[in-house]
Amino acid sequence: MKQISIQDLKARLSAAVSEAEFGDTIVITRHNQPVAKLVPAHPEHLHRGRNADKEAIRPAIKRGVKIPYLDLLLEDRGDG
Repeated sequence: MKQISIQDLKARLSAAVSEAEFGDTIVITRHNQPVAKLVPAHPEHLHRGRNADKEAIRPAIKRGVKIPYLDLLLEDRGDG
């Protein structure tokens, strides 16, 4: 976790927000004592694609399309 004083945060707010947006947690300090945290709005383990906020998300694989390596993986797992 990165620490930043309130004074430095005022000077570099855009950079701190960008760091939080990309997954960093930033502890905000006053007189070297933690007073707040700047954290990502979305959990790290959740991937949000460019279509996440749209009304409909297209499926990754169209029905009826044969993908050879998927057949091999399913066969190897015993599902094929």
